[in-house]
Amino acid sequence: MIKSALFVGLITLDFIYLADSPPQNNQKLVATDYTVAAGGPATNAAVTFSHLGNKATILGVLGSHPMKQLICTDLENCQVAIIDLDPHQITPPPVSSIIVTQGTGERAVISINAVKTQANITSIPPNILENIDIILIDGHQMAISFHLAQTAKTHNIPIVIDGGSWKPGFAEILPFVNYALCSANFYPPNCKNQQDVFNYLQDFNIPHIAITQGENPIQYLTCGQSGVVNVPKIQTVDTLGAGDIFHGAFCNYILQTSFIDALALAGNIATNACKYFGTRHWMNL
Repeated sequence: MIKSALFVGLITLDFIYLADSPPQNNQKLVATDYTVAAGGPATNAAVTFSHLGNKATILGVLGSHPMKQLICTDLENCQVAIIDLDPHQITPPPVSSIIVTQGTGERAVISINAVKTQANITSIPPNILENIDIILIDGHQMAISFHLAQTAKTHNIPIVIDGGSWKPGFAEILPFVNYALCSANFYPPNCKNQQDVFNYLQDFNIPHIAITQGENPIQYLTCGQSGVVNVPKIQTVDTLGAGDIFHGAFCNYILQTSFIDALALAGNIATNACKYFGTRHWMNL
């Protein structure tokens, strides 16, 4: 059965280059390959969810600048619907420039996040949660996310957070969260290690928590049961967007199976994506 998900957060335009290494000061590099795609944590997760046979909608700020057409075309090709929280904004959408190191798959990123494009809750369309099966929040639209999290909880719609890094405002949203998927770089206030992070999130009564660690096993805590989920070993080409892809795949699988199995299946999808350059090529095979 086709499921529907709402992905709340950042919409960017990503310029992705493959090179021998990131540039040094005053150095000019010639890339060996490049690609352009819509990006942002929630956006890449929405693309993945759609690719796995579902209906995905991204809720964020896009605006009216001509650059938006590149984003719209890409997401249309990926069959992801867009709800623009500020369609009259004339400034360019956030742009990310990414250098992927050939040989290691590591990435260096410079970007503008959504700090300058925070939307007001009055811009949320009515009945936006109608027929929505799951929500993912990436933390880049906190006021919008807080409002939707409260509403979703009253409708028993599960909420997933993408904890790529700690962002002010997460503490208000955490009481409504069902699934906290965090990276190894997610450190709430006064947390110095991963056990601190688990303890912090448990204090909000979040039933299912996981911390990803790249190629290392995923650590989890679910209803008092802790453990690890192994990640397949591969020759990495590009790690860009792997976490986003993991989150989108998780939203697909958690609607079908258990938390631990969803982590494993999503980990397989994200690992497979790391075999290919860019955030889209893995879907074309």
